[in-house]
Amino acid sequence: MNFFSIASCSARRTLAAALAAAMLTASGAALAKEKAKEDAPINIEADRMVSQENKNTVVFIGNVDASQGKVTIRTDEMTVSYDQSSPGQPKNKSGKVKKLVCIGNVQVTQEDWLGTGERMDYYADERKVVLSGNAKASEGQNMVSSDTITYYLDEKRSVFEQDKTKQGRVKAVIQQK
Repeated sequence: MNFFSIASCSARRTLAAALAAAMLTASGAALAKEKAKEDAPINIEADRMVSQENKNTVVFIGNVDASQGKVTIRTDEMTVSYDQSSPGQPKNKSGKVKKLVCIGNVQVTQEDWLGTGERMDYYADERKVVLSGNAKASEGQNMVSSDTITYYLDEKRSVFEQDKTKQGRVKAVIQQK
């Protein structure tokens, strides 16, 4: 199985949702905009790609750029994990994406929204996105920073937390209009 079969059918729509979800850590209103774009093509470029059929993963390594519509993810490494094909499903059809992990210099953008961190995890079953490692979310001049930002897609709820073993607190800058 190669990436192109992974990116087809339901897996492509699930990865599309993952990419759309990734940028939603600070802007719940963007969910409606991006849902309409779930069928838009996903473009991923990297220096290298490794398909690991026995692990049901595809790893993109080096200068990774992934985009769909107005959502862009840039990172050092992106791993897409997917379910195996279901019984009765044609061999050339993959299962859906179950997890997306980005490691190193993560930047997620949509228009003037920017989320950054050292790692981003998207959990499809839980419909949850976690941006961690000096995580920051900004839109225009508004900014929130913490060690971890967790966004629950279905609840449209964000939780910003600081690692309790480190000094520091969650910080926010909110500009008055």
